[in-house]
Amino acid sequence: MPFSPNHLSELNLLLQFPSSSTQEGIKVHSHSAAPETVRAAESLFSKGLITQKDGGYLTPLGSEAVELTEQLQAILASS
Repeated sequence: MPFSPNHLSELNLLLQFPSSSTQEGIKVHSHSAAPETVRAAESLFSKGLITQKDGGYLTPLGSEAVELTEQLQAILASS
């Protein structure tokens, strides 16, 4: 099963979260962010990966997802 455009938006949003600190989060501004980014934030929140519908902080599951996403990105980017 290929990644859907929605999954790719979620993965890209996860990569925007700082992985080195649980005290830093992000805010997705619905009036200025791309619609797919707003939808990705809402989806990640509903899946329990972030603490707020518009960003916030990573949950423990979200931290694990970011780590795995970074690993996948590194594997795919290696030449």
